[in-house]
Amino acid sequence: MIQIERQVQVSYRHRVLFTKGVFEASNPVLRDLLLEGFKSDPVKVLVIADDGLVRAYPELSGQIHRYFDQYSDIDLVCPAIIAEGGERVKNSYFHVSEIQSPIDRYHIDRHSYVIAIGGGALLDMVGLASATAHRGVRHIRIPTTTLSQADSGVGVKNGINAFGKKNFVGTFAPPFAVVNDLAWLRGLSERDKRGGYSEAVKVALIRDQAFFEELEESAEKLASFDDESMERLIYKCAELHVNHIASSGDPFEFGSARPLDFGHWAAHKLEQLSSYSIRHGEAVAIGICLDVIYSGLVGMLQEAEVDRVLNLIEMLGFELYSNELHYTTSEGNYTVLKGLEEFREHLGGELTVTLLEGIGKGTEVHEINLPKMNQAMHILRDRFQSDSAKIVLAHP
Repeated sequence: MIQIERQVQVSYRHRVLFTKGVFEASNPVLRDLLLEGFKSDPVKVLVIADDGLVRAYPELSGQIHRYFDQYSDIDLVCPAIIAEGGERVKNSYFHVSEIQSPIDRYHIDRHSYVIAIGGGALLDMVGLASATAHRGVRHIRIPTTTLSQADSGVGVKNGINAFGKKNFVGTFAPPFAVVNDLAWLRGLSERDKRGGYSEAVKVALIRDQAFFEELEESAEKLASFDDESMERLIYKCAELHVNHIASSGDPFEFGSARPLDFGHWAAHKLEQLSSYSIRHGEAVAIGICLDVIYSGLVGMLQEAEVDRVLNLIEMLGFELYSNELHYTTSEGNYTVLKGLEEFREHLGGELTVTLLEGIGKGTEVHEINLPKMNQAMHILRDRFQSDSAKIVLAHP
């Protein structure tokens, strides 16, 4: 056998910028990003905006146009394209094609930019369209929710759902940059403001005990959506997320572990079982509680620590039980447990689930004791389930 083998290394620069009023005429952050390495011809820019954001801010399209119109060296190739937001936009490849069509029509190339403005689902879909057009055009994310600014929008993944599975189709493609405009937070509904809190609890639990204690101290302010407390949560959560990507040694998940997906094996399945009426951050809150209780049942976590986690998530205002958690298959097994095999299959190799051996101390296990996990679900139901939701429904 004759073989040629070389090590090929590719270095990425991953950055998250924080600002307020990104499209205000006097704000240079976006212009400076777009003109990095500027040569002579105007830089082409295609903007995709979340329809929910445009409904909340009817003046946004005009503001975007005026912002770019003041620069002769930036070419906004067409008015901002308004695309459907929310999880539905990830449920069909059709939406990806809808973004790639103007990329082709307006000759957006690998030195041009696609800017996505909106929540995590839209960013996931546009990220996939950008990563696969011309094998990758420059993509700038402008997340507009607490969830996307703190977690999903600052990561290096994109994807859409397929075959009844969350993020089945997708790529690893670090964006050119992420711009967190904190001014967007003020216009969010309470549900959307709360959505990102669970991801902050997650990353604190597996990475940073001091941050968890900070969340406990600020829980009351966070529950009332205090601006300064929310901004601090987003910054710290994004920092921990980016630090993990840069230092884990496996940013593109070639191995079998996904520590940043603590609580997610159940969360992804709950989303799918609810037809995505349970939003991602809400499902993650339930998934965290489930895995924290399980960690306690198998002797990895002290009972007092379990209570601290559950109390914090409850104080932050999450509903921590849904009927979907106890849907059963025709064989009588809990359907949500299918999420374990789907979680394993998503990476390949052996099952690897992150659990806790202390607050701020995540650890990996390779098998789950199903009777203990069933017990954890019953404990969660008994502690949090409302009287109106005590009927266990069968589900195929």
